[in-house]
Amino acid sequence: METAIIVLYMVVLGVLGIYGFHRSQLLMLYFKHRGNAPKKATPFAELPMLTIQLPMFNEMYVAERLLDGIAELDYPKDKLEIQVLDDSTDETVAIAKNKVAELVERGFDAVYIHRTDRTGFKAGALEEGLKVAKGDFLMVFDADFVPNTDVVMKLIHHFTDPEVGMVQARWGHLNRDYSTLTRAQSMMLDGHFVIEHIARNRSGRFFNFNGTAGAWRKATIIDAGGWQHDTVTEDMDLSFRAQLRGWKFVYVPDALAPAELPCEMNSFKTQQFRWAKGSAQTTRKLLGKVMKADIPWKVKMELFFHLTDNFAYVFLVVLAALQLPNMLLRRHMDNPELLLLDIPLFMATCGSIIVFYLVTHRALYGDLWSAVKRLPLMMALAIGLSINNARAVLEGLFGKDVEFVRTPKHGVAGDRDGWKKKKYRSRWSIHSLVEMGFGIYFVITIGLAMFTGSWISIPFLALFMVGYLYVGTLSIYQAR
Repeated sequence: METAIIVLYMVVLGVLGIYGFHRSQLLMLYFKHRGNAPKKATPFAELPMLTIQLPMFNEMYVAERLLDGIAELDYPKDKLEIQVLDDSTDETVAIAKNKVAELVERGFDAVYIHRTDRTGFKAGALEEGLKVAKGDFLMVFDADFVPNTDVVMKLIHHFTDPEVGMVQARWGHLNRDYSTLTRAQSMMLDGHFVIEHIARNRSGRFFNFNGTAGAWRKATIIDAGGWQHDTVTEDMDLSFRAQLRGWKFVYVPDALAPAELPCEMNSFKTQQFRWAKGSAQTTRKLLGKVMKADIPWKVKMELFFHLTDNFAYVFLVVLAALQLPNMLLRRHMDNPELLLLDIPLFMATCGSIIVFYLVTHRALYGDLWSAVKRLPLMMALAIGLSINNARAVLEGLFGKDVEFVRTPKHGVAGDRDGWKKKKYRSRWSIHSLVEMGFGIYFVITIGLAMFTGSWISIPFLALFMVGYLYVGTLSIYQAR
């Protein structure tokens, strides 16, 4: 049993080390290709008809703000159609309907499409809108976005290349400094949009549409099989199906679409759960096709890691559970130094994360010190999410549920307690108690590490302790 525990510990740490190495590879691809910006698009001689699709479900606090932002877009009214695809069951219906009527009076081609049957959830709404869309190109914005006025013009001309099927803008943050939680989230998302997207797209690998703030060629969606709702990440699913069909994707990081970050922990966990579960469902659906596809091996391997990235959370939970028995077993070994291999593996994994996000922050904000201050909590938050996301991955791999659980949006700005006054709230899950339990487990583990003189392991154990206690405690506290 002792041997089995130690072997399992080292295997799990080795798997996490491989994913850490992959993160380092993305960083190297970023440095190598960051200067290879997409070639300047040849402008359309005449701007094409564009349909803006706005899927909604119970968004009473942000629906009007979104439509006001869409009305400010720099694009000719006679070339623009606005589709409000509303599945709402509350006051959002009246708010959105009245706002659409106002836009029509102002000369916009705006339509309100309301479904009482949420078949397919967001994918189903987009599918319905696609059937009647007037534009040959479509752009999607979720309800929590307020895009910059120039975002469409920075994307649309890339479609003069007939092989381009999708063009993605970069997400910004409306409430980045709202709280400690939103600051950590912004750092996590910035890494995805600065390092990952640029590295993948400019090195010839696949990258994915992010579900919003991106424009599609209608023919691409149809050719790839349309919006399908057998996963809860319809964006990732369609992205990879389209690229496997040979369509090119373009990422334009200077096209910016700011959005509201979840300001309370349970809403954030709901969002993360959906993303992790959907990626696992997409892996189950497409990994076999990817491995058989006639694409370069480097693209295939990157796509494997891209699809399975969230699987690391399962290994992270196992690693967390093994910390205490591993530490106690070492004290009874004749040659405990044989297990010191875990130190360079831990350092390599943590080191790749640290450099990854420092480079991201420097590229966007030009300031390293604020990144250094935010980084420990961001790393702890990622660890604290592991139970939530590991459960999501297992459900995605082995379950059949494809219900799309939306992330509540509150329309908050500067009021730190504004979200408490809103009617939308994600429910806290029973696994918040498990997170609390893991946090207490690491309090005990750190105490034993101090008692036994295992000082070198304490900084790593502290990240686990803070992460689980922060996520679990805040989930329960904010659900009061």
